[in-house]
Amino acid sequence: MEEKNFNYKILMLTTLIISGCSIIYEVLISAISSYLIGDSIKQFSITIGLYMFAMGMGSYISKYIKDKLFDWLIRVELSVGIFGGLSSVILFSANAYLSSYTIVMLFLIVIIGILVGLEIPLLTRIMEENKSNLSVTLSNIFSFDYIGGLVGSIVFPLLLLPQLGYFTTSFLVGSVNILVAILILLSYKEYIFNYEKFKYIMAVFLTIMVLGTFFSEDLSKTIEDKMYRDKVIYSKQTEYQRIVMTKYKDDVRLFLDGNIQFGSRDEYRYHEALVHIPISLAKNKENILILGGGDGLAAREVLKYDEVKNITLVDLDKDMVELCKTNNHIVALNEGSLSNKKLHVINNDAFKYLENSSKLYDVIIVDLPDPNNETLNKLYTNLFYRLCYRNLNEDGAMVVQSTSPYSAPKAFWCIEKTIESEGFDVYPYHLQVPSFGDWGFNLAIKSSSNDTKKENIYESIDFGNIELKYLNEDVLPGMFSFSEDEKADTSELDVNSLSNPKLIEYYQKAVEEWD
Repeated sequence: MEEKNFNYKILMLTTLIISGCSIIYEVLISAISSYLIGDSIKQFSITIGLYMFAMGMGSYISKYIKDKLFDWLIRVELSVGIFGGLSSVILFSANAYLSSYTIVMLFLIVIIGILVGLEIPLLTRIMEENKSNLSVTLSNIFSFDYIGGLVGSIVFPLLLLPQLGYFTTSFLVGSVNILVAILILLSYKEYIFNYEKFKYIMAVFLTIMVLGTFFSEDLSKTIEDKMYRDKVIYSKQTEYQRIVMTKYKDDVRLFLDGNIQFGSRDEYRYHEALVHIPISLAKNKENILILGGGDGLAAREVLKYDEVKNITLVDLDKDMVELCKTNNHIVALNEGSLSNKKLHVINNDAFKYLENSSKLYDVIIVDLPDPNNETLNKLYTNLFYRLCYRNLNEDGAMVVQSTSPYSAPKAFWCIEKTIESEGFDVYPYHLQVPSFGDWGFNLAIKSSSNDTKKENIYESIDFGNIELKYLNEDVLPGMFSFSEDEKADTSELDVNSLSNPKLIEYYQKAVEEWD
């Protein structure tokens, strides 16, 4: 074997960078898949497992590479940069134009994993030809590889995704990968057989990645438009979620992580049912807590009551609240409720807020997105409702947005059973909201303070002189009545808890059945 004598510190640095980039690609693929098709645990588990398997395949394949090791190393790094850099475009395009998204996703995971698996064996063999102490070389390679993985896994969620979004992140990281390949090319050109050929190939793909980075917003908008029925007029990736707003004529719709939150034509149905039923049953109406509701639409309804003195709105995403406080389309809907002096916004996790709060509220309105991931599931557990119970006045009332009893009956009745397990008397009700169908809520009152018979709860509701578009005494009996296909046997359902998150299972099965 011909001995080579060169400084391998650059290879150690590139190992660190390449490892960080590869981890970012895999986490990016998992995040995109969770966003597009849901079930984040499943997506991350599949990605990690398949990625590790593919790396093993890459290591095995490396034994068939006999010579021209630097050329192969450059091919590997260049290919990782190309596939990883284009991964967001490929996945979103597959979702928008093809019916085989999963196959495309699996292919990307496998190909990137195989390429990354080739890297360390190639580097090790290069070091063998360099009169290097093999044991020291291996320890250095693995150390830099693991450190790079740590850096990539931290930088992605804390900096890249919230600041740049999916498309810019993948193009930018792809550019870094290709720059690393260029660094290897220039640093070790005397050992590279296809130097001239690689120069032109790298120039072409680096140009593509750089252009993609600068024009990623336009590209993102073009592809994202295909995912929504109406024209996208606003989109932003925040630290916690992707916000998309669409518009068709006078109908403005807001989506969070691809799930519709409201349509301007009929949102009043949802928010009137959410707010006025619990408030009408509360003995006092001075202090109101809204958990979620960053769009300000629930707050708009609460502000119709002169008795209300203070509204505390707890929403984790400050960017969501700021959008709904300043965007003309949404401000016209929420009537500027987020700027009202009675309302105080706290950007915090609802669970943590309740844990640390000793304040009692007359009404608690839980207006959170559906429990489609582990983070949201925590806000639908028995422990969360225990905290709500503790922070609710004896004569107060609580309401929980509870998904669709028609599309996801097991999820809906699981929420009802979980709330009831914490000492509440629970009164499920629902209504039709044309934008997203039959939608359900769970009204809850402390058992110790409830003298109302469960079957006649709607007879106790009095809306007084509040001006409403949908609710009246005539529709109430039907709202508290459920057809057979909207029911589920609660004896067969589990209480949703932190240690046994059954609600996600019920919800995801319902989503799969309706897809």
